[in-house]
Amino acid sequence: MTSRRTREAAFLVLPALLALIGVATVATRNAGDYRLGPVVGVVIGLAVFLALNVALRVLAPEADPYLLPLVAALVGIGLVQLYRISPSLARTQLMWIVIGGVVFVGVLALLRDYHVLEDYTYLIGLSAVFLLVLTMAFGRERGGAKLWIPIGGGQSIQPSEFAKILLVIFLASYLRDRREVLAIPTSRFMGVPFPAFRHIGPVLFFVGAALLSVVVLNDFGAALLFVAILLSMLYVATGRLAYPVTGLVMFAIGSLLVYASVPRIRVRIESWITPFSDPRDTGYQMVQSLYALAEGGLVGPGFGGSMLVRDNGTTIVPELRTDFIFSAIGSELGYVGAIAVLLVFLLIVQRGFVIASQANDGFSKLLAAGLTSVFAVQTFLIVGGIVRVVPLTGVTLPFMSYGGSSIVTNFAAVALLCAISSRTRQPSRPR
Repeated sequence: MTSRRTREAAFLVLPALLALIGVATVATRNAGDYRLGPVVGVVIGLAVFLALNVALRVLAPEADPYLLPLVAALVGIGLVQLYRISPSLARTQLMWIVIGGVVFVGVLALLRDYHVLEDYTYLIGLSAVFLLVLTMAFGRERGGAKLWIPIGGGQSIQPSEFAKILLVIFLASYLRDRREVLAIPTSRFMGVPFPAFRHIGPVLFFVGAALLSVVVLNDFGAALLFVAILLSMLYVATGRLAYPVTGLVMFAIGSLLVYASVPRIRVRIESWITPFSDPRDTGYQMVQSLYALAEGGLVGPGFGGSMLVRDNGTTIVPELRTDFIFSAIGSELGYVGAIAVLLVFLLIVQRGFVIASQANDGFSKLLAAGLTSVFAVQTFLIVGGIVRVVPLTGVTLPFMSYGGSSIVTNFAAVALLCAISSRTRQPSRPR
Protein backbone atom coordinates (compact mmCIF):
# COMPACT_ATOMS: atom_id res chain seq x y z
CA MET A 1 0.00 0.00 0.00
CA THR A 2 1.36 3.41 -0.98
CA SER A 3 2.16 5.87 1.77
CA ARG A 4 0.26 9.11 2.23
CA ARG A 5 3.19 11.17 1.02
CA THR A 6 3.68 9.05 -2.11
CA ARG A 7 -0.01 9.41 -2.90
CA GLU A 8 0.29 13.16 -2.32
CA ALA A 9 3.26 13.43 -4.70
CA ALA A 10 1.32 11.55 -7.38
CA PHE A 11 -1.65 13.90 -7.00
CA LEU A 12 0.66 16.89 -7.55
CA VAL A 13 1.15 15.82 -11.17
CA LEU A 14 -2.35 16.94 -12.19
CA PRO A 15 -2.03 20.57 -10.96
CA ALA A 16 1.41 20.78 -12.61
CA LEU A 17 0.04 19.58 -15.98
CA LEU A 18 -2.91 21.98 -15.70
CA ALA A 19 -0.59 24.94 -15.03
CA LEU A 20 1.80 23.96 -17.83
CA ILE A 21 -1.03 23.67 -20.35
CA GLY A 22 -2.46 26.97 -19.11
CA VAL A 23 0.69 29.07 -19.45
CA ALA A 24 1.57 27.48 -22.79
CA THR A 25 -1.91 28.29 -24.11
CA VAL A 26 -1.74 31.89 -22.89
CA ALA A 27 1.74 32.35 -24.35
CA THR A 28 0.80 31.10 -27.82
CA ARG A 29 -2.45 33.06 -27.92
CA ASN A 30 -0.95 36.31 -26.74
CA ALA A 31 2.39 36.29 -28.53
CA GLY A 32 1.89 33.79 -31.33
CA ASP A 33 4.97 31.85 -30.24
CA TYR A 34 6.11 29.56 -27.47
CA ARG A 35 7.84 31.20 -24.53
CA LEU A 36 10.03 29.38 -22.04
CA GLY A 37 9.73 31.92 -19.21
CA PRO A 38 6.27 31.00 -17.87
CA VAL A 39 7.06 27.29 -18.14
CA VAL A 40 10.11 27.84 -15.93
CA GLY A 41 7.81 29.58 -13.45
CA VAL A 42 5.50 26.55 -13.34
CA VAL A 43 8.49 24.25 -12.85
CA ILE A 44 9.64 26.41 -9.92
CA GLY A 45 6.16 26.27 -8.45
CA LEU A 46 6.08 22.48 -8.80
CA ALA A 47 9.51 22.29 -7.17
CA VAL A 48 8.14 24.26 -4.20
CA PHE A 49 5.28 21.81 -3.69
CA LEU A 50 7.55 18.79 -4.11
CA ALA A 51 9.82 20.33 -1.46
CA LEU A 52 6.79 20.69 0.82
CA ASN A 53 5.99 17.03 0.19
CA VAL A 54 9.51 16.13 1.33
CA ALA A 55 9.16 18.38 4.39
CA LEU A 56 5.92 16.64 5.31
CA ARG A 57 7.61 13.24 5.02
CA VAL A 58 10.06 14.33 7.71
CA LEU A 59 8.03 16.68 9.93
CA ALA A 60 4.41 15.50 9.56
CA PRO A 61 4.42 12.07 7.89
CA GLU A 62 0.78 11.27 8.71
CA ALA A 63 -0.64 14.57 7.45
CA ASP A 64 -3.69 14.63 5.19
CA PRO A 65 -2.52 13.70 1.64
CA TYR A 66 -5.15 15.73 -0.20
CA LEU A 67 -4.68 19.26 1.14
CA LEU A 68 -1.41 20.01 -0.64
CA PRO A 69 -2.54 18.88 -4.14
CA LEU A 70 -5.80 20.84 -3.78
CA VAL A 71 -3.86 23.95 -2.79
CA ALA A 72 -1.46 23.35 -5.69
CA ALA A 73 -4.40 23.29 -8.12
CA LEU A 74 -5.62 26.69 -6.92
CA VAL A 75 -2.12 28.17 -6.92
CA GLY A 76 -1.51 26.86 -10.46
CA ILE A 77 -4.73 28.30 -11.89
CA GLY A 78 -4.10 31.58 -10.08
CA LEU A 79 -0.61 31.82 -11.55
CA VAL A 80 -1.96 31.18 -15.06
CA GLN A 81 -4.54 33.95 -14.65
CA LEU A 82 -1.97 36.39 -13.29
CA TYR A 83 0.38 35.58 -16.17
CA ARG A 84 -2.58 36.21 -18.46
CA ILE A 85 -3.08 39.64 -16.89
CA SER A 86 0.60 40.58 -16.56
CA PRO A 87 3.73 38.37 -16.63
CA SER A 88 5.39 40.65 -14.07
CA LEU A 89 2.51 40.00 -11.64
CA ALA A 90 2.97 36.27 -12.07
CA ARG A 91 6.69 36.53 -11.37
CA THR A 92 6.08 38.52 -8.20
CA GLN A 93 3.38 36.07 -7.11
CA LEU A 94 5.79 33.19 -7.70
CA MET A 95 8.29 34.88 -5.40
CA TRP A 96 5.64 35.03 -2.67
CA ILE A 97 4.75 31.38 -3.26
CA VAL A 98 8.39 30.47 -2.62
CA ILE A 99 8.32 32.56 0.57
CA GLY A 100 5.03 30.91 1.52
CA GLY A 101 6.69 27.51 1.08
CA VAL A 102 9.52 28.55 3.40
CA VAL A 103 6.95 29.70 5.98
CA PHE A 104 5.09 26.39 5.58
CA VAL A 105 8.25 24.43 6.43
CA GLY A 106 9.08 26.85 9.23
CA VAL A 107 5.68 26.38 10.86
CA LEU A 108 6.03 22.58 10.69
CA ALA A 109 9.57 22.68 12.09
CA LEU A 110 8.99 25.20 14.89
CA LEU A 111 5.52 24.02 15.88
CA ARG A 112 5.85 20.26 15.75
CA ASP A 113 4.04 20.43 19.07
CA TYR A 114 1.70 23.29 18.19
CA HIS A 115 0.07 23.01 21.62
CA VAL A 116 2.83 25.30 22.86
CA LEU A 117 0.70 28.11 21.42
CA GLU A 118 -1.73 27.58 24.30
CA ASP A 119 0.90 28.95 26.67
CA TYR A 120 0.74 32.36 24.97
CA THR A 121 -3.00 32.86 24.62
CA TYR A 122 -3.24 36.50 25.62
CA LEU A 123 0.07 37.46 24.01
CA ILE A 124 -1.20 36.10 20.69
CA GLY A 125 -4.47 38.00 21.06
CA LEU A 126 -2.63 41.22 21.85
CA SER A 127 -0.34 40.64 18.87
CA ALA A 128 -3.37 40.49 16.54
CA VAL A 129 -4.62 43.82 17.85
CA PHE A 130 -1.10 45.30 17.73
CA LEU A 131 -0.76 44.48 14.02
CA LEU A 132 -3.96 46.38 13.29
CA VAL A 133 -2.90 49.34 15.42
CA LEU A 134 0.43 49.31 13.57
CA THR A 135 -1.48 49.59 10.32
CA MET A 136 -3.41 52.55 11.69
CA ALA A 137 -0.12 54.29 12.48
CA PHE A 138 2.00 53.47 9.41
CA GLY A 139 -0.39 52.15 6.77
CA ARG A 140 -1.02 53.74 3.39
CA GLU A 141 -4.47 54.23 1.93
CA ARG A 142 -5.58 52.63 -1.34
CA GLY A 143 -9.08 52.68 -2.70
CA GLY A 144 -10.45 54.30 0.45
CA ALA A 145 -9.03 51.69 2.85
CA LYS A 146 -5.85 51.98 4.90
CA LEU A 147 -4.58 48.40 4.83
CA TRP A 148 -0.98 48.22 3.61
CA ILE A 149 2.39 48.99 5.18
CA PRO A 150 5.20 49.56 2.64
CA ILE A 151 8.31 47.42 3.16
CA GLY A 152 10.49 48.73 0.31
CA GLY A 153 11.12 47.67 -3.24
CA GLY A 154 7.60 48.61 -4.25
CA GLN A 155 6.22 45.85 -2.00
CA SER A 156 3.89 46.11 0.99
CA ILE A 157 2.30 43.84 3.58
CA GLN A 158 -1.28 43.64 4.82
CA PRO A 159 -1.16 43.02 8.59
CA SER A 160 -4.87 42.13 8.82
CA GLU A 161 -4.05 38.89 6.95
CA PHE A 162 -1.69 37.85 9.75
CA ALA A 163 -4.07 39.15 12.42
CA LYS A 164 -6.85 36.79 11.35
CA ILE A 165 -4.63 33.72 11.93
CA LEU A 166 -3.53 35.04 15.31
CA LEU A 167 -7.16 35.68 16.21
CA VAL A 168 -8.06 32.07 15.36
CA ILE A 169 -5.22 30.77 17.54
CA PHE A 170 -6.27 33.03 20.44
CA LEU A 171 -9.91 31.93 20.22
CA ALA A 172 -8.98 28.25 19.94
CA SER A 173 -6.83 28.44 23.06
CA TYR A 174 -9.22 30.56 25.11
CA LEU A 175 -12.38 28.67 24.17
CA ARG A 176 -10.74 25.33 24.75
CA ASP A 177 -10.32 26.12 28.46
CA ARG A 178 -13.73 27.73 28.92
CA ARG A 179 -16.09 26.01 26.52
CA GLU A 180 -17.95 24.27 29.35
CA VAL A 181 -18.73 27.47 31.27
CA LEU A 182 -19.54 29.29 28.02
CA ALA A 183 -22.09 26.60 27.20
CA ILE A 184 -23.87 27.12 30.54
CA PRO A 185 -26.08 30.27 30.58
CA THR A 186 -26.00 32.17 33.87
CA SER A 187 -27.45 35.52 32.73
CA ARG A 188 -29.52 37.04 29.95
CA PHE A 189 -28.80 39.54 27.19
CA MET A 190 -31.69 40.79 25.03
CA GLY A 191 -33.73 37.94 26.50
CA VAL A 192 -31.19 35.32 25.39
CA PRO A 193 -29.40 33.17 28.00
CA PHE A 194 -25.68 33.92 28.15
CA PRO A 195 -22.75 32.92 30.37
CA ALA A 196 -21.15 35.17 32.97
CA PHE A 197 -19.41 38.23 31.55
CA ARG A 198 -16.09 37.28 33.18
CA HIS A 199 -15.94 34.29 30.84
CA ILE A 200 -17.16 35.89 27.61
CA GLY A 201 -15.62 39.30 28.35
CA PRO A 202 -12.03 38.60 27.17
CA VAL A 203 -13.34 37.24 23.86
CA LEU A 204 -15.47 40.32 23.31
CA PHE A 205 -12.57 42.60 24.26
CA PHE A 206 -10.03 41.16 21.83
CA VAL A 207 -12.46 40.72 18.95
CA GLY A 208 -14.02 44.12 19.68
CA ALA A 209 -10.61 45.80 19.66
CA ALA A 210 -9.80 44.11 16.36
CA LEU A 211 -13.13 45.16 14.88
CA LEU A 212 -12.70 48.75 16.05
CA SER A 213 -9.29 48.85 14.42
CA VAL A 214 -10.49 47.58 11.05
CA VAL A 215 -13.46 49.97 11.15
CA VAL A 216 -11.05 52.85 11.65
CA LEU A 217 -8.96 51.45 8.79
CA ASN A 218 -12.12 51.33 6.64
CA ASP A 219 -11.63 47.60 6.01
CA PHE A 220 -15.13 46.25 6.47
CA GLY A 221 -14.31 43.04 4.64
CA ALA A 222 -11.90 42.12 7.43
CA ALA A 223 -14.50 43.18 10.01
CA LEU A 224 -17.04 40.79 8.52
CA LEU A 225 -14.43 38.04 8.41
CA PHE A 226 -13.50 38.54 12.08
CA VAL A 227 -17.16 38.40 13.13
CA ALA A 228 -17.65 35.20 11.14
CA ILE A 229 -14.57 33.64 12.77
CA LEU A 230 -15.81 34.52 16.26
CA LEU A 231 -19.36 33.23 15.74
CA SER A 232 -18.32 30.01 14.03
CA MET A 233 -15.74 29.15 16.68
CA LEU A 234 -18.13 29.97 19.53
CA TYR A 235 -20.66 27.62 17.98
CA VAL A 236 -18.10 24.84 17.49
CA ALA A 237 -16.88 25.24 21.07
CA THR A 238 -20.28 25.34 22.78
CA GLY A 239 -22.82 23.89 20.34
CA ARG A 240 -25.21 26.72 21.22
CA LEU A 241 -27.08 28.46 18.39
CA ALA A 242 -27.71 31.45 20.65
CA TYR A 243 -24.20 32.77 19.94
CA PRO A 244 -24.32 32.93 16.13
CA VAL A 245 -27.99 34.02 16.05
CA THR A 246 -27.47 36.85 18.53
CA GLY A 247 -24.20 37.81 16.88
CA LEU A 248 -25.80 37.99 13.44
CA VAL A 249 -28.65 40.14 14.76
CA MET A 250 -26.19 42.54 16.41
CA PHE A 251 -24.05 42.58 13.28
CA ALA A 252 -27.09 43.41 11.17
CA ILE A 253 -27.96 46.32 13.45
CA GLY A 254 -24.37 47.54 13.35
CA SER A 255 -24.31 47.23 9.56
CA LEU A 256 -27.36 49.47 9.30
CA LEU A 257 -25.65 52.08 11.45
CA VAL A 258 -22.49 51.86 9.33
CA TYR A 259 -24.57 52.15 6.16
CA ALA A 260 -26.19 55.30 7.47
CA SER A 261 -22.97 56.93 8.65
CA VAL A 262 -20.18 55.84 6.26
CA PRO A 263 -20.58 57.18 2.68
CA ARG A 264 -18.11 54.69 1.19
CA ILE A 265 -20.11 51.73 2.47
CA ARG A 266 -23.37 53.32 1.35
CA VAL A 267 -22.05 53.70 -2.19
CA ARG A 268 -20.82 50.10 -2.20
CA ILE A 269 -24.18 48.76 -1.03
CA GLU A 270 -26.10 50.80 -3.57
CA SER A 271 -23.79 49.73 -6.40
CA TRP A 272 -24.37 46.12 -5.29
CA ILE A 273 -28.15 46.46 -5.36
CA THR A 274 -28.41 48.49 -8.59
CA PRO A 275 -25.08 48.31 -10.45
CA PHE A 276 -26.62 49.23 -13.80
CA SER A 277 -28.07 52.48 -12.47
CA ASP A 278 -24.62 54.08 -12.82
CA PRO A 279 -22.55 51.64 -14.92
CA ARG A 280 -19.85 54.20 -15.77
CA ASP A 281 -19.13 55.28 -12.19
CA THR A 282 -20.07 53.53 -8.93
CA GLY A 283 -21.35 50.39 -10.64
CA TYR A 284 -18.53 50.14 -13.17
CA GLN A 285 -16.57 47.34 -11.49
CA MET A 286 -19.61 45.16 -10.91
CA VAL A 287 -21.03 45.70 -14.39
CA GLN A 288 -17.72 44.89 -16.07
CA SER A 289 -17.37 41.79 -13.89
CA LEU A 290 -20.85 40.58 -14.80
CA TYR A 291 -20.11 41.09 -18.49
CA ALA A 292 -16.87 39.11 -18.10
CA LEU A 293 -18.71 36.23 -16.45
CA ALA A 294 -21.38 36.29 -19.15
CA GLU A 295 -18.72 36.24 -21.87
CA GLY A 296 -17.42 32.93 -20.54
CA GLY A 297 -20.67 31.13 -21.25
CA LEU A 298 -20.87 27.43 -20.43
CA VAL A 299 -17.30 26.25 -21.08
CA GLY A 300 -15.43 29.46 -21.98
CA PRO A 301 -12.84 30.09 -24.70
CA GLY A 302 -9.99 28.66 -22.59
CA PHE A 303 -6.93 30.26 -21.01
CA GLY A 304 -5.97 33.45 -22.85
CA GLY A 305 -9.10 33.44 -25.01
CA SER A 306 -11.30 36.13 -23.44
CA MET A 307 -11.07 39.91 -23.70
CA LEU A 308 -9.68 40.68 -20.25
CA VAL A 309 -6.75 42.98 -21.08
CA ARG A 310 -6.80 46.01 -23.38
CA ASP A 311 -4.03 46.79 -25.87
CA ASN A 312 -2.57 49.37 -23.47
CA GLY A 313 -2.18 46.74 -20.73
CA THR A 314 -5.10 47.83 -18.54
CA THR A 315 -7.71 45.28 -17.54
CA ILE A 316 -11.36 45.36 -18.56
CA VAL A 317 -12.37 44.79 -14.94
CA PRO A 318 -10.64 47.03 -12.37
CA GLU A 319 -8.74 45.16 -9.64
CA LEU A 320 -8.90 41.99 -11.74
CA ARG A 321 -5.72 40.64 -10.13
CA THR A 322 -7.12 40.78 -6.59
CA ASP A 323 -10.83 41.29 -5.85
CA PHE A 324 -12.05 40.02 -9.22
CA ILE A 325 -9.70 37.12 -10.03
CA PHE A 326 -12.74 34.81 -10.01
CA SER A 327 -14.28 36.92 -12.78
CA ALA A 328 -11.23 36.18 -14.93
CA ILE A 329 -11.64 32.46 -14.24
CA GLY A 330 -15.32 32.53 -15.19
CA SER A 331 -14.59 34.55 -18.32
CA GLU A 332 -11.97 32.14 -19.63
CA LEU A 333 -13.13 28.77 -18.29
CA GLY A 334 -16.89 29.40 -18.32
CA TYR A 335 -19.40 28.22 -15.75
CA VAL A 336 -17.98 24.70 -15.85
CA GLY A 337 -14.48 25.91 -15.00
CA ALA A 338 -15.74 28.31 -12.34
CA ILE A 339 -17.75 25.54 -10.68
CA ALA A 340 -14.71 23.25 -10.83
CA VAL A 341 -12.66 25.86 -8.97
CA LEU A 342 -15.41 26.20 -6.36
CA LEU A 343 -15.43 22.43 -5.94
CA VAL A 344 -11.69 22.54 -5.18
CA PHE A 345 -12.37 25.13 -2.47
CA LEU A 346 -15.22 22.97 -1.18
CA LEU A 347 -12.90 19.95 -0.98
CA ILE A 348 -10.34 21.98 0.99
CA VAL A 349 -13.05 23.03 3.43
CA GLN A 350 -14.28 19.43 3.64
CA ARG A 351 -10.78 18.15 4.41
CA GLY A 352 -10.33 20.89 7.01
CA PHE A 353 -13.51 19.95 8.87
CA VAL A 354 -12.61 16.25 8.64
CA ILE A 355 -9.29 17.09 10.31
CA ALA A 356 -11.18 19.07 12.98
CA SER A 357 -13.65 16.23 13.62
CA GLN A 358 -10.89 13.62 13.91
CA ALA A 359 -8.63 15.68 16.20
CA ASN A 360 -8.22 14.13 19.64
CA ASP A 361 -8.15 17.27 21.82
CA GLY A 362 -10.21 20.43 22.14
CA PHE A 363 -7.52 22.89 21.08
CA SER A 364 -6.75 20.96 17.89
CA LYS A 365 -10.44 20.70 17.01
CA LEU A 366 -11.06 24.40 17.50
CA LEU A 367 -7.87 25.46 15.71
CA ALA A 368 -8.62 23.28 12.67
CA ALA A 369 -12.26 24.39 12.58
CA GLY A 370 -11.27 28.06 12.87
CA LEU A 371 -8.65 27.91 10.12
CA THR A 372 -11.06 26.07 7.85
CA SER A 373 -13.78 28.62 8.57
CA VAL A 374 -11.40 31.36 7.41
CA PHE A 375 -11.00 29.65 4.03
CA ALA A 376 -14.74 29.02 3.75
CA VAL A 377 -15.86 32.51 4.71
CA GLN A 378 -13.27 34.28 2.55
CA THR A 379 -14.25 32.21 -0.49
CA PHE A 380 -17.94 32.86 0.12
CA LEU A 381 -17.43 36.60 0.58
CA ILE A 382 -15.38 37.15 -2.56
CA VAL A 383 -17.29 34.79 -4.86
CA GLY A 384 -20.62 35.87 -3.39
CA GLY A 385 -19.68 39.50 -3.98
CA ILE A 386 -18.77 38.84 -7.61
CA VAL A 387 -22.06 37.06 -8.37
CA ARG A 388 -24.03 39.63 -6.30
CA VAL A 389 -25.16 37.32 -3.51
CA VAL A 390 -23.55 39.65 -0.96
CA PRO A 391 -21.95 43.12 -1.27
CA LEU A 392 -18.32 43.27 -2.36
CA THR A 393 -16.03 43.26 0.66
CA GLY A 394 -12.53 43.44 -0.81
CA VAL A 395 -11.16 40.26 0.79
CA THR A 396 -8.84 38.08 -1.29
CA LEU A 397 -9.62 34.71 -2.86
CA PRO A 398 -7.31 32.27 -1.02
CA PHE A 399 -4.29 31.04 -3.01
CA MET A 400 -5.46 32.72 -6.22
CA SER A 401 -5.64 36.49 -5.74
CA TYR A 402 -2.46 38.50 -6.16
CA GLY A 403 -0.88 39.43 -2.84
CA GLY A 404 2.04 38.28 -0.73
CA SER A 405 0.44 38.64 2.70
CA SER A 406 -2.51 36.47 1.68
CA ILE A 407 -0.32 33.76 0.12
CA VAL A 408 2.06 33.57 3.10
CA THR A 409 -0.66 33.42 5.76
CA ASN A 410 -2.66 30.84 3.82
CA PHE A 411 0.41 28.60 3.52
CA ALA A 412 0.94 28.96 7.28
CA ALA A 413 -2.70 27.99 7.90
CA VAL A 414 -2.38 24.88 5.71
CA ALA A 415 0.82 23.93 7.55
CA LEU A 416 -1.05 24.06 10.85
CA LEU A 417 -3.84 21.89 9.41
CA CYS A 418 -1.22 19.39 8.23
CA ALA A 419 0.41 19.38 11.68
CA ILE A 420 -2.96 18.74 13.35
CA SER A 421 -3.89 15.90 10.99
CA SER A 422 -0.49 14.24 11.39
CA ARG A 423 -0.60 14.44 15.19
CA THR A 424 -4.12 12.98 15.21
CA ARG A 425 -2.95 9.78 13.51
CA GLN A 426 0.10 9.39 15.73
CA PRO A 427 0.02 7.79 19.20
CA SER A 428 -1.30 10.26 21.75
CA ARG A 429 1.28 11.92 23.94
CA PRO A 430 0.55 13.47 27.33
CA ARG A 431 0.71 17.24 27.55
